[in-house]
Amino acid sequence: MSNEATANNVLVEALGSSLRSGGHALADAPALLKKVLAEQAWRDFVTRRGERVTHERFADFVTTPPLKGLGSDVALVRRIVANDPVALDLLDQALQNPHGGDYSNVDNINIARPHGTSQSHALRRLRKDAPGLHAEVLAGRLSAHGAMVQAGFRPKTVTVPVTRPEAVARSLLKYMSADDIAKLITVLLGKGDG
Repeated sequence: MSNEATANNVLVEALGSSLRSGGHALADAPALLKKVLAEQAWRDFVTRRGERVTHERFADFVTTPPLKGLGSDVALVRRIVANDPVALDLLDQALQNPHGGDYSNVDNINIARPHGTSQSHALRRLRKDAPGLHAEVLAGRLSAHGAMVQAGFRPKTVTVPVTRPEAVARSLLKYMSADDIAKLITVLLGKGDG
């Protein structure tokens, strides 16, 4: 048995214990998950009983009962790391199937392909199409949404209280061009075709 597989089990057991214990122990879960994912410790480890365990898919590792897995569910793991972009990104990468998923049993005319959470979808898109912005998000210098807007993958939006016309006007003047303001006035006065 390799020392690496034995060392991997220390990480796997620590993560599993953190998830099962709940409460304050969950605070350690994102850091442990990052280490388990970065080192791919979940793929090959030896349990404390001396059993060698290998997994091809991370989802199987998550759902397999202890000691051979975490005995949890992917949705819970995703919720636990939702506020940690690095952990969420590593989790998303681990959950991706090499060929994009198995849709062999679905009606491909009437199915919408899943994207995961909005943040995981944003991280995936940035990782693929804007690696520089992806790195900024992982470094904590930019939100995933802000990076998507900056990359042009999402439109910039603003939220204003509709009960305060002056606040609406200030926001629009701040974020819209003079030409767009003129078009908006035309539309509001009912003279445009928008």
